Amino acid sequence: MDYTATQSGFRQQPSMRLRNSPGDGPDGSQLFEDTSRAGPGPQAGYRNQQAGPQTAGFPGQTLLSEPMSNLAMAYGSSLASQGREMVDKNLDRFIPISKLKYYFAVDTVYVGKKLGLLVFPYMHENWEVSYQQDTPVAPRFDVNAPDLYIPTMGFITYILVAGLALGTQSRFSPELLGVQASSALVWLIMEVLVVLLSLYLVTVNTDLTTIDLLAFAGYKYVGMIVGLVAGLLFGKPAYYLSLLWCCAAIFIFMIRTMRLKLLSEAAAEGKLVRGARNQLRMYLTMAIAAAQPIFMYWLTFHLVR
Repeated sequence: MDYTATQSGFRQQPSMRLRNSPGDGPDGSQLFEDTSRAGPGPQAGYRNQQAGPQTAGFPGQTLLSEPMSNLAMAYGSSLASQGREMVDKNLDRFIPISKLKYYFAVDTVYVGKKLGLLVFPYMHENWEVSYQQDTPVAPRFDVNAPDLYIPTMGFITYILVAGLALGTQSRFSPELLGVQASSALVWLIMEVLVVLLSLYLVTVNTDLTTIDLLAFAGYKYVGMIVGLVAGLLFGKPAYYLSLLWCCAAIFIFMIRTMRLKLLSEAAAEGKLVRGARNQLRMYLTMAIAAAQPIFMYWLTFHLVR
């Protein structure tokens, strides 16, 4: 502030300054710092420091949360492994998964040879299943070993061909195709159950399992497919001729395969052993083989017209 002398005394003359003008100091610096346009200063930093721990959380919470999450993950993984072991144990009790893997261990060469054996079994001589350390070898290494791949695919193909046959006759419907599939499956299950009951009543000591019987009973679908396709392409006479050939082929296939399973004593000696029990076993073998052509005709004759 400047003070000038006048006649009446000292008079104050205010010094006008712009807001953004340079300061009064000799070095040109401002007397007071202008914070109107400045960024966040120390007070803003102090406020951020106060709000920081509230938003980020205390360090102790992080130290406690990591062990708890690791413990929860370890506990969850242990529960999952225990549940998986329990499911595998109970599932293997009712459905032998390991045995099913054996019956599906096939390749293209085996499938081709097996199909040829089912349609032309007359020239085949060696019908014994090969063993390795008292365990039968996988089907892909032995054409005489039973498998479930051909019966499963045969059943599915039979249903598809049956639907095609119904479609060519303008009789196709999802309900009728479902009845066809369910009836074929029921007959297959009943056949296996009857064979198991017969083996129990005759008291036959054999290494045949339920899966073996299911595989042998499912081989007839190959002949059924051949008969249906021949009937669709060339008419009813071709159906009867091809089905007759396949029925004779499956009869011989079942006789030569089942007699080694049911007549093990006779097969070991190379001749039939006299006795009532062996005669019952022979009759049972003949009955199982004779039932295959009956089922083949029963499940296909109404599909060709």
